[in-house]
Amino acid sequence: MAQQSIVELFRNAEKLETAGDSPGAVSLYKTWIALNPADPHLHAAMFNYAVVMARGGDKVGAVNVLRDCIRLKPDFQPPHINLGRLLEDLGQSGTAVSQWLDFVKTLPEINGDGIKHKIMALQQVGRVLEGNHVDGPAEDALRQSIDIRPNQPEVIQHWIALRQKQCKWPVIQGWEGVSKEALLAHISPLSAAVMYDDPVLQLGRAWRYARSLIKRPQTIHADHAARRAARPNRLKIGYVSSDLREHAVGFGLSEALGLHDTDRYDIHAYYCGIAKEDATKERIRGSVEHWTDISGMSDDDAAAAIQADGIDILIDVNGYTRDARTAVFARRPAPIQVNWYGFPGTMGTPYHHYVIADDIVVPREDEIFFTERVLRIPCYQPNDRKRIVAEETPSRASENLPEEGFVFCCLNGSQKITAAIFDAWMEILRGVQGSVLWLLDSTADTHVRLRQMAEERGVAGERLCFAPKRPNPQHLARYRLADLFLDTYPYGAHTTASDAMWMGAPVLTVPGRSFASRVCASLVTAGGAPELVCATLQDYIARAIALGNDRDAALALREKIEQVRNSSVLFDTDLLVRSLEGLYEQMWEDFAQDRLPQPDLRNLAVYEEVALALNAEASDVSMKDYAIALSAYNAHYPLLPDNRLWRKGSQADLHRLQAAVGSTGASSPDPTEAPEWLQRVA
Repeated sequence: MAQQSIVELFRNAEKLETAGDSPGAVSLYKTWIALNPADPHLHAAMFNYAVVMARGGDKVGAVNVLRDCIRLKPDFQPPHINLGRLLEDLGQSGTAVSQWLDFVKTLPEINGDGIKHKIMALQQVGRVLEGNHVDGPAEDALRQSIDIRPNQPEVIQHWIALRQKQCKWPVIQGWEGVSKEALLAHISPLSAAVMYDDPVLQLGRAWRYARSLIKRPQTIHADHAARRAARPNRLKIGYVSSDLREHAVGFGLSEALGLHDTDRYDIHAYYCGIAKEDATKERIRGSVEHWTDISGMSDDDAAAAIQADGIDILIDVNGYTRDARTAVFARRPAPIQVNWYGFPGTMGTPYHHYVIADDIVVPREDEIFFTERVLRIPCYQPNDRKRIVAEETPSRASENLPEEGFVFCCLNGSQKITAAIFDAWMEILRGVQGSVLWLLDSTADTHVRLRQMAEERGVAGERLCFAPKRPNPQHLARYRLADLFLDTYPYGAHTTASDAMWMGAPVLTVPGRSFASRVCASLVTAGGAPELVCATLQDYIARAIALGNDRDAALALREKIEQVRNSSVLFDTDLLVRSLEGLYEQMWEDFAQDRLPQPDLRNLAVYEEVALALNAEASDVSMKDYAIALSAYNAHYPLLPDNRLWRKGSQADLHRLQAAVGSTGASSPDPTEAPEWLQRVA
């Protein structure tokens, strides 16, 4: 044993671990270390020893070994990273962050390994602090990482999301060495939907995100032609989601998944979320025939399991949201793959065939912004009519509200608040004396920031009230205290809006051009109050002020919503499920007849390039801007014809495009009209 070289030790330990003998590998390292105290490579053996111990479940022992390793050779960098991660796993997040920050301070400024490990440590600090809602320091850590190496897509995505949560406007600002354009080029599809009412940008970013971050798999289960036969007696429908639990998506699906016709459909749920149990997760698990937890499986194994189950139609109920398993869909384990409910926009992939929407969230003319074929149901969002609501209405004082005054509320997450909608809210508060705006609780720093910005706009900071976090039954009950829900823009309320309307609270909204900005309009219309859908932001402000100064009118709206609730399309979950099943039949028929839609990915790189350039320079990009820019681009680099935004032909084609999306330009766009910054795109 003592005569083994370090290379032989590593090789033999790896063989033992690969064979499943982790205790043997641990024993091998332990013995070698004891017998070779003067070996110059002792620190490397100790590091590997700790790694094997941690993988075998002895994290406490691994922590002790890593600390010994650091004392033996402080400039050996990997154990500093691993030690922090193990401390975090053991519930010592604060100690882990301190460990990483102390390590960062000791690193040299310029050194290949030093830079790599400094970036890794800063990323870990940012991740853990963000997870613990220490947003400001998390943002600072990620910015330091970006300073060192600007081309870090995932770090930039988290940095942008953190600034959105904190209501730091403008969200995307460049600094020396890091341009706004470089940051915008890595925005996530979800953050893009929150910040920009621009379906072209969202299309381009979705495509780039899938192409860049969802790696092309080695194993693809794409050959399903042999299954093109008569419809099976029971179509196998698989729902994949990390949110089949106490989460907005889980609440919405709680009833719907159990309403499928089990004589015709065999329902499978594939869960990929956190391990924690809760009542919603238990309810959904009990409502489906098959529940498979794929959260611990590799993408290959999860795809193989879905294929082995013989799933006919696989539904992506995550899209580009947290803990999504898009890479499983990339392996094409089912012949038909669908985007529904989890993400309000196109996936921009070659492996999502359909997106389920309704006539309001995706008007017919807006299908050009989707790579999937758009299919529709009466209202795209499911709702749970059996949700539990606390009987007791909380007092105003317990919810941080004053005893008197009109209560405007918006219990959306703070990341959805943009400068434009905040300005509108402040104008509304100035127009309704004694009113307050009731927002969902955030961090103390964000509360201070929002109140300061209110003061700057002539509104006393104490008129912003913050609703504490509550369990869902109590959260629903407190909507009885709200007089009018004010929607955010451009990413509006989704489940939050239907929650408010279930409790009778009127919801005022202004739809834009993108899917995310139109969901609330769909829900309000389906809930029986289409008069609460405003045409413009100024109409939204005027309508809110009018209702705020006429409590009787606001109460009448509440009474109307409560009266039609049980008969409305919004809460007709049986209708939704039957409509879904009708679409599933159509999808199967398309597949059986070999006419499954193939996503059109032509020109998407160009659309993204143009969208990034336009949005980096302007705050409100119109379709006429795109028509001009694409015309200029095509003059230099011809685009592929017969594609959604670009059709080979005359200027009249561009004019028809701008008319189709509601542009008000009176004449065909001329590429020579493009300002200098637009011409740079080409």
